[in-house]
Amino acid sequence: MPDREPPGWPWLKERLIRLRQATPPGAVPEAVPAAVVRTAVVTDSAAALPAEWVRACTADGRLTVVAMPVMVGAEIYGEGEDDIAATIAVALASGMPVKTSRPSPGQFEQAYLAALKRGFESVVSIHISGELSGTADSARLAADRVGIPVEVVDSRTVGMAQGMGVQSAVVAAADGRNAQEVRAFAEERLARARVYFYVPSLEQLRRGGRIGAAASLWGTMFSIKPILAVEDGKIVPLERVRSAAKAIARLEEIVAADALSRPDGQARLAVHHFGNPAEADQLASRLAVLLPDTPPAQISALPAVLAAHAGLGVLAVIVGESSTPLDGGSLAKEPAGGACGPTEGAAAGE
Repeated sequence: MPDREPPGWPWLKERLIRLRQATPPGAVPEAVPAAVVRTAVVTDSAAALPAEWVRACTADGRLTVVAMPVMVGAEIYGEGEDDIAATIAVALASGMPVKTSRPSPGQFEQAYLAALKRGFESVVSIHISGELSGTADSARLAADRVGIPVEVVDSRTVGMAQGMGVQSAVVAAADGRNAQEVRAFAEERLARARVYFYVPSLEQLRRGGRIGAAASLWGTMFSIKPILAVEDGKIVPLERVRSAAKAIARLEEIVAADALSRPDGQARLAVHHFGNPAEADQLASRLAVLLPDTPPAQISALPAVLAAHAGLGVLAVIVGESSTPLDGGSLAKEPAGGACGPTEGAAAGE
C-alpha cells in the first residue's frame, strides 16, 4: 500500500516546498551561498522512508536505499516489487514460511562506488539495528573494499526511527557538513527516537527469532496483548494488557506522554501498519487530537522486511524529533538549496 502523506507530515518536505517557492517579481533574492554536498547517505529499506521523499533525494545520488530481501517459500522478493505486501499477507495467513535476509556486501559496494563515481567525497551508511539484522556487518565488509571513506552506523533501531536519523543525515549533508559531522548529527537524532508497537500475535516475532519462545507462549496462553518497544536495538516487552482495545488505548497514552516530554515544537510522529490501514488512520487521528501542536503523523505500511516479522495487524508509532537542532548553528536555518535541492561542485558531477 502506498504511503499516505497528510499535509505537514514530513518536516523536510515542508522546508523543501518553502525553499523552492519562486522569488516574488521585483524582489532581490537573499545572497546565500549554496552548500556543496560532499557526503552521500546510504541506508536500507528497513528505514521505512516516505516514497515521495526518497524519490526527491535519490535523484542526484545523495541518498541510496538498498533493498532488503524477503523470502516467501522458495521465492525471493525485494522491497518495492509488485504485490509483495499481498504476497506476504497471504503467506502469513496460510502458515507459509516467510523469512528475511540481509543485503549482500556487493549491494552496498555498488552503492558506495556509485557515490564515488558521482563525485562525493565520503558516505555515511545508516542501518537497521545489529541486534535484529546483520545488515550493518554487510555494509562494513563493503566499506573495506571501496576507495571512498564510509562511516557505517548501526542505528540501534528500526522503521521511521531509523528513517528520521537518515533524514537528519541528509539535512546535515545538504548543509555542507563532513562525514563525521553528518554521522554525529544522525546519531544524535537516532538516540532521541523511540519505537512503540502493538501486535495481535507474538508468533511471527517468535518464528523470526526476534523474541523468545517463552514470551510468545506466555502471551498466547494468557491472551495477553503486549505493548512492545525497541530499546538498545532489541525488541522488549513494555506493558501487558488484557485486550486489543485496551492495548491500543494504552499505546496512545504512552506515545502522547513521550511526545509531550519533548522540547516545544520538536516532536515528530510516524504510524506504521500492515494489513490494517483504517486502524492506522484512526490511531493517527486520535493522536492528532491528543497532540494538537505536533505535525500530523506520517502514515505508511511497514516495509516488507519488517512486516514479515511483525505480522498482520501490527500498529507501530515512532516518536522522534525535528531534524533541525535548536543550538543556533547553521543547521538551525534552512539549508541552502533544501535538503534535497540542487547540489554543486563534485556532487553535481562537475
